[in-house]
Amino acid sequence: MATEITNAATLSKPNSAVTRPLKPLTRAYVTFLAGDGDYVKGVVGLMKGLRKVRSKYPLVVAVLPDVPKEHSKILADQGCIVREIEAVSLPEKYQNQFARAYYAINYSKIRIWGFVEYSKMIYLDGDVQVYDNIDDLFDLPDGHFYAVMDCLCYAYNQRCPDALQWPEAELGPPPAIYFNAGMFVLEPSLSTYRDLIRTLEITPPTPFAEQDFLNIYFRDTYHPIPPIYNLVIAMLWRHPEFVELERVKVVHYCYAGSKPWRYTGKEENMDRDDIKMLVKKWWNIYNDESLDYKNYVCSTGGGSYRACEPANLLTSPIRGWRPSLRNGPIGHLDPF
Repeated sequence: MATEITNAATLSKPNSAVTRPLKPLTRAYVTFLAGDGDYVKGVVGLMKGLRKVRSKYPLVVAVLPDVPKEHSKILADQGCIVREIEAVSLPEKYQNQFARAYYAINYSKIRIWGFVEYSKMIYLDGDVQVYDNIDDLFDLPDGHFYAVMDCLCYAYNQRCPDALQWPEAELGPPPAIYFNAGMFVLEPSLSTYRDLIRTLEITPPTPFAEQDFLNIYFRDTYHPIPPIYNLVIAMLWRHPEFVELERVKVVHYCYAGSKPWRYTGKEENMDRDDIKMLVKKWWNIYNDESLDYKNYVCSTGGGSYRACEPANLLTSPIRGWRPSLRNGPIGHLDPF
């Protein structure tokens, strides 16, 4: 597969309208934004969600050059660190090989492995919201790729002859455990970044684009974490037996019609009470002006990232959080 590759020196570049760290940080959340559409609302909501749960770490937004400067400024004004990256482009002949055409641009996520000023990052899609503090995931042992197990019936329904089938001819047997690439814990590394690009060049594209690719690439280092860290919204009706909605920390609004800023309730499976509740919950955060960056009192604490507290909570204690998992420590969960 041909890709447009930049060297390490041009992996990302500052945008004059946005902010960057003043000196190296060790940990950060990261998301990805492309185009001039309405996904910027999702990223604003994500930033405000991280602020609401009192995360200690910044949100880096990797933006493609086609993101309008006005959108980058909106994100910077919300306290995001905005980094421009170059797209990983595929030849046009491959564009019709994906489950959805826009999946092709998601290969550009690979660029975040080049953000080596950070030792560890948690990637979150722009249609994800965080409802409880997940900073402890940064403390997971190094040397592994962590993500939440997905069900193959969501991506490749092996029991349905009319559904997409795993591309075994191109990628070999499916991984023993298939994960969702809308949330994962990674360790940036230039050697890993370069190897990802080299591997991508010789890997045929498949229906679920970078999700399939990352599943194959990290199959030997992948460790699953419990589903509460990435509730793919379709699990509510596909595998309700594995959903503990009251314990869910991260919700992934990735099903058609479920994105809160586009929600009408008319699409398939969207007229459900649990979906309506989760959409309302997202809007409550997005519309909460007290979570806007400008309404926070910030201090640098001698570092480059400004740690912020809401003005009306400066005297309130911050409650500690430790995962309390029914199935045991992080990394152990029942298979689907």
